[in-house]
Amino acid sequence: MSPPKKRIALFDLDHTLLPIDSDYTWGEFTQQIGWTDPVEFKRRNDEFYAHYVAGTLDVHDYVRFAVEALRERGPEAYREAHARFMDEWIAPRLRAAALDLVRAHQQAGDLVAIVTATNELVTRPIAAAFGVPELIAVELERDASGWITGEIAGVPSMREGKVVRVTKWLAGRGLDWLDVESTFYSDSLNDLPLLEHVDHPVATNPDARLRTIALERGWRILDLFERE
Repeated sequence: MSPPKKRIALFDLDHTLLPIDSDYTWGEFTQQIGWTDPVEFKRRNDEFYAHYVAGTLDVHDYVRFAVEALRERGPEAYREAHARFMDEWIAPRLRAAALDLVRAHQQAGDLVAIVTATNELVTRPIAAAFGVPELIAVELERDASGWITGEIAGVPSMREGKVVRVTKWLAGRGLDWLDVESTFYSDSLNDLPLLEHVDHPVATNPDARLRTIALERGWRILDLFERE
């Protein structure tokens, strides 16, 4: 008799565990604190976000744009600004329903990870706020000093890249997909490749297109909260 499979629970972050898009919101925050031009940055941020929603985003171009102000200011300014971002923008949006869902999987003994297309600097403190040490995010290339260059390191965890990155994450634990019973929670059609790959896809606060697909395929639909 074969041993039971290890259960893993994978969570998208933006609009899944959070009612907002943390990447877009970080951009709004940088406008508020004077790091970016309030008119031109907002125009481009909105344009990139529209491409993300449509599934046509060039993630490399977007990351260069999104981290430019951060790259110029350096790590100490990042730490100070992100602490304020967490206090003012993220903490008020940590919903009990999402925290409880993550905690329930952890208490059941599942291996839990957040898998997001938002970059590591924005999301690592957010993952910590959810009590999740395992974060699969867009990793940023570093220069000789250890600070970011503005480029992506490795495969970005977006669309098909999420399957690639989770596969690598499992391999690092001596596992492959056949060794696990997998669940993935996501709101977005961008995550269709990983939703189709896991054993238990859960359309969570889904956008209209993903909700339609979930209904057609008989996938579980979970509405934790209203999207902002």
